Amino acid sequence: MHIAAFVIPVPEARRAAYLAWARDSAALLRRLGCLEVVEAWEDHIPDGSRTDFRKAVAAEPGERIVLMWQIWPSRAMMEAAEAAIAEDPRGSDPAEVPFDQRRLILGTFAPILTMGRDGD
Repeated sequence: MHIAAFVIPVPEARRAAYLAWARDSAALLRRLGCLEVVEAWEDHIPDGSRTDFRKAVAAEPGERIVLMWQIWPSRAMMEAAEAAIAEDPRGSDPAEVPFDQRRLILGTFAPILTMGRDGD
């Protein structure tokens, strides 16, 4: 299993557009082998004294934080999907993406502990 995680600042006024974009993206990821996609809209994000989610993505007034993760069977499968998306001429027009892609945070992770899946 391999996990890709994202922290994304999304304008509150673009929530519906973001959800539509997220649904389309999740369907594409599923076709490319992704096992699970979770999109979580900010509910409570405390202000940190040094850093926090908002500071990390330079969130502007009126923006909310989305935490998103994808679960893939393997890193190789995730990387193959990323390559396929990058090469597809039908890919998202950056102007149609409902958030500022320059401020998102992303990373991939190899799990060291899981609980609650597959009967563990």
